[in-house]
Amino acid sequence: MSFAAPLFLLALLALPAGAALHALAQRRRRRYAVRFPGVPLAALALALARPEATVAVPVEQASVMLVTDTSRSMTATDVAPDRLSAARSAAERFLDEAPDELRAGAVAFSDSAYVLQPPTTDHDQVRAALAGLVADGGTATGDGLDAALRALEPPEGDRRPPAAVVLLSDGKQTTGRDATEVAQEAGRLKIPVYTVALGTPDGVVDGMLPVPPDPQALAAIARASGGQAFEASDADQLTAVYERLGSQLGTRKETREITAAFAGAGILLLGGALIGSVRWLGRLP
Repeated sequence: MSFAAPLFLLALLALPAGAALHALAQRRRRRYAVRFPGVPLAALALALARPEATVAVPVEQASVMLVTDTSRSMTATDVAPDRLSAARSAAERFLDEAPDELRAGAVAFSDSAYVLQPPTTDHDQVRAALAGLVADGGTATGDGLDAALRALEPPEGDRRPPAAVVLLSDGKQTTGRDATEVAQEAGRLKIPVYTVALGTPDGVVDGMLPVPPDPQALAAIARASGGQAFEASDADQLTAVYERLGSQLGTRKETREITAAFAGAGILLLGGALIGSVRWLGRLP
């Protein structure tokens, strides 16, 4: 918590002096003792200082594209029940955690990339698009990012709203545009790419072909775009990452004044103290 007018906090320094004078007065005139309203006055002094709190508020018109690797390696079962199913479930949890105002879309890529769902506030449409994902083919990571950036382009003449990309992949790029170059383009557009490397070094397909993840390449993509890189070796870790991103990407930190709460509390407490004093004095002979 911070204060917009901190000089008013100096009023709190008067409270100890007031309490001492009050104690002295009580010793001299115990018959007419009145409780010193220190707490109410402190609350009012804090209200004058205009306290502020930092809260998370939805970002209006913010858009996030979920870019999912659907290459053959996503059939590996080192992440139960398999990598693609875990990715789909985590994306659904992302949508559960994201604010309703967040515009979400989906891109899938293997040998090529295609937009499953342009950005929309109807998150059920995105869930339906993700439900049809099938794993096969190579890994065109750069093409997937490029498709996401094109889907995030605003209509001509419109202001570009806040946007981000969440890229989930499990292996090295094998075809298509260079992913780091596309990430640099995303950085110039102020669209950070958050990467998630899925899988373990022991992952295989067809019982023998190793398909380890490539966290270094994905981390380079994140750095080039101004985003952040994550790693997930199991479904629980992946879900935790997506839940965190869901609540993070659709909100921004905003400082709001909370003076009314302190002022109201001070007035109520002061009123209670005065009422109590009147009742107490009314009982004295």
